[in-house]
Amino acid sequence: MLQSTCCPALSHFQTPEAARLLTGIVRGFERECLRVDASGRLAKTFHPSALGSKLTHPWITTDYAEALLEFITPASADPSFPLTFLKDIHQFTVQKLEGEILWAGSMPCKIGEDADIAIADYGVSHTARFKQVYRQGLSARYGRAMQTIAGAHYNWSLPEEFWLTLRDGLGGAPELQSFVNERYFGLIRNFLRSSWLVPYLFGASPALCRTFFQGQAHSASLSELLPGTLYGPHATSLRMSDLGYQNHAQDKLAISFNSLAEYTDALEKAIRTPDPYYEALGVRQGDTWNQLNGCVLQTESEFYASIRPKRVGLKGERPALALKTYGVQYIEMRLFDLNPFVDIGIAPEQSLFADILLLMCQFMDSPPITAREQSEIDENKRRVVHYGRQEDLLLLRNNHEQPLRELAHQLFDEMAPFASLLDAGYGSNHYAQALKALHQRVDHAELTPSAQVIEASRQHGSYFEFALAMSQAHTQSLRSQALPPEMLESFERSVQTSLEEQNEFDTTVVGSFEDFVAAYYA
Repeated sequence: MLQSTCCPALSHFQTPEAARLLTGIVRGFERECLRVDASGRLAKTFHPSALGSKLTHPWITTDYAEALLEFITPASADPSFPLTFLKDIHQFTVQKLEGEILWAGSMPCKIGEDADIAIADYGVSHTARFKQVYRQGLSARYGRAMQTIAGAHYNWSLPEEFWLTLRDGLGGAPELQSFVNERYFGLIRNFLRSSWLVPYLFGASPALCRTFFQGQAHSASLSELLPGTLYGPHATSLRMSDLGYQNHAQDKLAISFNSLAEYTDALEKAIRTPDPYYEALGVRQGDTWNQLNGCVLQTESEFYASIRPKRVGLKGERPALALKTYGVQYIEMRLFDLNPFVDIGIAPEQSLFADILLLMCQFMDSPPITAREQSEIDENKRRVVHYGRQEDLLLLRNNHEQPLRELAHQLFDEMAPFASLLDAGYGSNHYAQALKALHQRVDHAELTPSAQVIEASRQHGSYFEFALAMSQAHTQSLRSQALPPEMLESFERSVQTSLEEQNEFDTTVVGSFEDFVAAYYA
């Protein structure tokens, strides 16, 4: 849980001029979603060429499975831009899907057998093959069903002018990037302490189609809601539970967010520490690669944290090395389920809430996270994703149990000044209004998306039929909305450019793939 003491420098942002520095916050969304056929089964087709190259297109790609689209918005300081652009991407995409629709939920459609789920293929270049082998490794380690789960990530950064003002308010520091690194890691630690509130408010995957287990025994925490549908009676986000991407070998690593050095050193260790089980899977047989390595992590991206510090390498460096070399550029919040009631999977109040919470996490005191506190963080997350809507649910705080509702009300009280600060910066009341509306979900769990998904599944006869109905309705609605000619032309140009770049990648392969992989880890 967050500490109650704010950073003293908060007073430096109380003037209208200083508050307006917050209008420089840069945001972006990444939204995953499955392509499915008209009957709601996983698409068996390749990524449509009409959408461009999934290796080189800047906004439309695939994630793990071939059928798992990923839409990426450019970073922008305009708060409304990410969702507006995301809507444009969806409208363009659905026009190019021949007889297919976009799946509305985080938990997948009827996916069939594991072997029927195609791994994304990016081409013949070394870069493309590296991405494909990484996904082959995920398949060997976790199974392919995991590669059909979808979510949304929120990328967020504060402007340089903010950091300069904050540093000066704290008495100055010798080097700005070091100060920024320290503050971002403080933000991350505070976010982890309060992150259970996100799946409570926005979790939308309390149920799933039984086919997800592919005939295997399901978790004892799940019950049958309806024939073919399993659910947690009080669950909020099964996507964020141990049904989703988890790597229990990572538990032994104790990757720390207490400093940039500790974090990057732990990631470096993880991609170089052999794991007996993964080694037994085998790395390669001749020219056939099963995975990139037999270590705890193949790459840093396999570390599935709810929030991560990020940096785009200036020379193509891998993530940990780029962070160590250049410092933190932005943070990636990874806790949002897809909202199946919204055509683009993300509701406007999600980014408003995230802005408030992340800004508060920046200003509040943030001591290091001890091993004991980390266990509390992990346990609170487990309780909320499985039992979050249980009326008398208790969470842990400083080794004592307290009611979730009491702790949630406290967090909303602590967030209120930061909603006001953002509204002062933007000259609006959008943040305060969003916070007030979301606050009602604390005492009225029936207002949460997870509760609404369960009720809608009952009405439709199953989770699958509910999600299929939403998918059909959203795709039809998006198809009926024509893109402005200039936007359509921009997307068509981006498709052609990406295909040309893909061809250049594929026809200029130099050296061996083995050397390419070795260079990544060097």
